[in-house]
Amino acid sequence: MRRFAESLYAKLAAVILVVIAVLGVVLAVIWTQSVLRFVDETEQSLNQNLAAELAAEFEPLLQEKIDKMGVMQRIEYMMGINPRIEMYLLDRTGAITSSFLESDEPVEKEHVSLAPIQQFLAGDALPILGDDPLHAVRQKPFSVAPINVMGDSYYLYVILGSERYDSAAAMIQDSYIAKVTLEVLGLILLFAVLVALVAMALLTRRLREMKQVVTAFEAGALDRRIRVGPPDEIGKLASSFNQMADSLEAMLDELKQADRLRRELVANVSHDLRSPLASMLGYLETIQMKVGTLDEEEQHQYLATVMKSAERLGGLIDELFELSKLDAQQVQPHCEPFPLAELVQDIVLQFDQTAEAEGIALEAKLPSTLPHVFADIGLIERTLSNLIENAIRYTPRGGSVCVQVEPSEETIRVCVRDTGQGIPAEDVPHIFDRFYRVEKSRSREEGGTGLGLSIAQKILELHASKLLVESEEGQGTSFFFDLPLAHSFTGQRQQAQLV
Repeated sequence: MRRFAESLYAKLAAVILVVIAVLGVVLAVIWTQSVLRFVDETEQSLNQNLAAELAAEFEPLLQEKIDKMGVMQRIEYMMGINPRIEMYLLDRTGAITSSFLESDEPVEKEHVSLAPIQQFLAGDALPILGDDPLHAVRQKPFSVAPINVMGDSYYLYVILGSERYDSAAAMIQDSYIAKVTLEVLGLILLFAVLVALVAMALLTRRLREMKQVVTAFEAGALDRRIRVGPPDEIGKLASSFNQMADSLEAMLDELKQADRLRRELVANVSHDLRSPLASMLGYLETIQMKVGTLDEEEQHQYLATVMKSAERLGGLIDELFELSKLDAQQVQPHCEPFPLAELVQDIVLQFDQTAEAEGIALEAKLPSTLPHVFADIGLIERTLSNLIENAIRYTPRGGSVCVQVEPSEETIRVCVRDTGQGIPAEDVPHIFDRFYRVEKSRSREEGGTGLGLSIAQKILELHASKLLVESEEGQGTSFFFDLPLAHSFTGQRQQAQLV
C-alpha cells in the first residue's frame, strides 16, 4: 500500500481528484449564483413597472396627508395577490420616511443608496440590486417610481421578494430542476474522474514499463531496451534511453577491447624487451667466461651482436616513448609551409642503400611542379620513413617500392606502394594495432616492433588526416594519406580571422 501511495499514478490520481472536487464546488457555486441571478432578473423584469402602477394608485391617498390606514388596506389587498413585496417611501436623498410592511420586523436601515435607483430609472440592463432596509448589508431586486406626496417629490421603493422568500437555499432544495441539475453535474464529475484515472493508468503504464527496463538494465541486463511507441515526450525519452544504452554497451565493449589490447601490449612489450636483453646478457656472459681465449674476430662478432641488440632495444624504447607521447597528446605539430617534393627525395635517398642491399628497387614519382604543403616537416618525415621502412621489410628481393605524390585542388596525396606479399583481408582492420604483425611466424628481428604504423597513424591524426590502406594478397600493398596545400590552408585561416 505504501509503495502504491508513493507511485506516480497515485500522486497524479490524487491531484486529479482534488482538482475535479474543487472544480465541482466552483461549478456548484457558479450554478447557484447564476440561478439566483436568473431569479432576480426574472422577478425584476416581470415587476419592472410595479412601482409606477402602485404610485399611480397610491397618489390620491397621499395628497393632503398620508392616509396610512388606506394605504395599508390597499397593501393587504395586494399582498393577498402578490405576497412577495415590501414598500418604502423615500425622499430625494434616499432617506426612508415611511415603510409599508406586512410583518412587524424592524427596519435596520434609515437610508437607501440612490445609485441603483438612478440606474433603474435610466433603463440600465437588469437585474439591478438595491439595498434591503430590513438587512444591513443584503441587496435585493426592486422596482421604483417617482411619487407625489403632499406636493413633494418622493420615491416609491418596492422590494421584490419578502422575508418569506429570501431563503435561496430552501428554494433550490425544493426545486426539481435544481436537484436534477446537481445530480447530472455530480454524474459528469464522477465520469470525468473515472476517465481521468483510466487515462492516467494508460499513460503511466509506459512509465512503469520503462522503470522495469531501467531496473533490469541497472541489474546488468544490458541488452534490454524500451519500446519507443508514439513519438511523444515519453517516446522521445525511451528513444534517448535506448541510444544511451547502446552507447554504454559500445563503450563497455571498447573498454573490454582496450583491456585486452593493454594486456597484449604488456605481454608484447615484455617479450620485445626481454629478447634483446637476454641476447645481450648471453653474449656478455660468453665474453666474460672466455676472456683471454677469444680471438679478435670472435670478440668483434660478439660485440657487434650485443650492439645490434642494444640498438634494437633503444629503438623499441624510443618508439614506445614516442607512441605514449602521441597517445597523451603531448606532441603538438608545428605546421609550416614546406616543399614536400624535396622531403620525399631526401627520405628516398636515405633508404636507397638499404633497398639496394635487399635487392629492391626504390623510386619516387614526383610531378615537375609541386606546391608547398602545410604540415609539421619533422612528423611527416617520421611518417614517410616508417612507411618506406615497412614497405622494404615486407617486399621480397626483386620487388619494388614506389613513393608517388599526386596534387589535387586543396590537398596532396602521398602514396607508398610496394609489390610485396600483400595483406590478407582478415588482417587489414588490425594492421594499425600496436605490435600487430601480419606474419606471426616472423621473428621480431625480421618483422620489426609492430609500432611503426601505429605511430604513423597517430601523427596523421594530429594533422587532421588519416592513413589508409589498399592491399591485395600476392599483389602488394599501398598506404596513402592527404596533406593540405599551404595556400589553401592559409586562405582558410585568413578567412576565419576576418570572420
